[in-house]
Amino acid sequence: MTDTAQRTSSERGLARVAQSLATWTEKWFPDAYVFALAGVVLVAVAALANGSSPQAVVDAFGDGFWDLTAFTLQMAMVVLTGYVVATSPPVARLIDRLATVPRTASSAVSVVAFLSMSVSFLNWGLSLVFGGLLARAIARRTDLRVDYRALGAAAFMGLGAVWALGMSSSAAQLQATATSLPPALLQITGVLDFGDTIFTWQSLLMCAIITALTVAIAHFSAPRGAAIKTAEELDVDVDDQPAEVAPRSRPGEWLEYSRILPVLAALMTLGWLVSQLVTKPVLTVVSSLNGYLLVFLMLGLVLHGTPRKFLQAVNLAVPATAGILVQFPLYAAMAAILTEAEGNGGLTISEHLAEFFTNIGGGGSFAVVIAIYTVVLGVFVPSGGGKWLVEAPYVMQAATDVQMNLGWTVQIYNVAEALPNLVNPFFMLPLLAVLKLRARDLVGFTFLQFMFHLPVVLLLVWLLGMTFDYVPPVIPTP
Repeated sequence: MTDTAQRTSSERGLARVAQSLATWTEKWFPDAYVFALAGVVLVAVAALANGSSPQAVVDAFGDGFWDLTAFTLQMAMVVLTGYVVATSPPVARLIDRLATVPRTASSAVSVVAFLSMSVSFLNWGLSLVFGGLLARAIARRTDLRVDYRALGAAAFMGLGAVWALGMSSSAAQLQATATSLPPALLQITGVLDFGDTIFTWQSLLMCAIITALTVAIAHFSAPRGAAIKTAEELDVDVDDQPAEVAPRSRPGEWLEYSRILPVLAALMTLGWLVSQLVTKPVLTVVSSLNGYLLVFLMLGLVLHGTPRKFLQAVNLAVPATAGILVQFPLYAAMAAILTEAEGNGGLTISEHLAEFFTNIGGGGSFAVVIAIYTVVLGVFVPSGGGKWLVEAPYVMQAATDVQMNLGWTVQIYNVAEALPNLVNPFFMLPLLAVLKLRARDLVGFTFLQFMFHLPVVLLLVWLLGMTFDYVPPVIPTP
């Protein structure tokens, strides 16, 4: 069999279907902002059809538009801090060392997948950049021939498999932060800290199982022999030369090139963190989104060494936050229309949807239906935090009605929310910029992961959900 024939045969079946899907989505899927705009219009039309007055709809739209200002900034900072930490010199040196560990092509792919998911537990933005740079570092090795597409897909597994089960989960972070929750949602769910969501043994076990499954699939699906396409064969330059900082040109810049201020700021942050841990429960401190972001921001500052280098990294990271900044106000408006615009009988769309999901009943059937619904909606609304704001009011109300544990309902959403990322290339964009690849180069591998993940996720949310008891929402006192 010729080299070309072998490569063609290696992309039959699921891989060929995935390549066709990637080509279709690249051609026909609009930007996520268009989805957000269309969602607002669709929800407004549905509210009018439900009997809401035009004034009630537009009032809910305008009044709710800025409900998530704080949370919008926080989610943008998750991306920015992750990028800044991942591109710092110490992390770059760590990546170069880790790239020398694998001894075979298959183990290289599985190592990238495992490390990407491990880092994603801390910060999904960090995972994307870290995984991409690790894939490029391995591709630079002259003693190991590895498929660059498979390395890239493995680097995406942090966001495609377990990101929402980790500490940067938008839904878990939102539910743990009373000041960031919309008032209507706060009354339904109360505050759920990480001890109720990502740090339950059921969630940690689910994360471990999915991680092991993902690594195994990445290992055994990595192309071998003539089917391998290296970065060189894909015409991708993988030489990573760090950008040089311009030399100091005037006396007033000396502090910009000094480590003094970053060290002092880091010491203040460390003192604050120690004070928090001494005076508050550990889970309360860990669940604080503002605290989490402060620590990551100061870590990035210290790792870059000087304010000038840090700001250079920030300037490169800012474009990746644009989608969040302009989309989240639309999701807030959408959630407000769902929960505030009353129609016939004084009922909102959210209350009608809650009744629908309540009629499904409790137990495993509720968990499975919610997971499937989240997957389907996620294909068209590629935003973990924004989509949770749309789903949460009626899903959490239904969970209360059927006596499903509220923390586990958040985790059902979280584990299912990651699955559409394996199909819809929207969240691949930052990684693709690092890898210098197209979505269709990766989706053949990620779609294969999706085919295995979906039944496993549905089974896990059903079985593990039966180990929980219902706990009424805890509404914080003003």
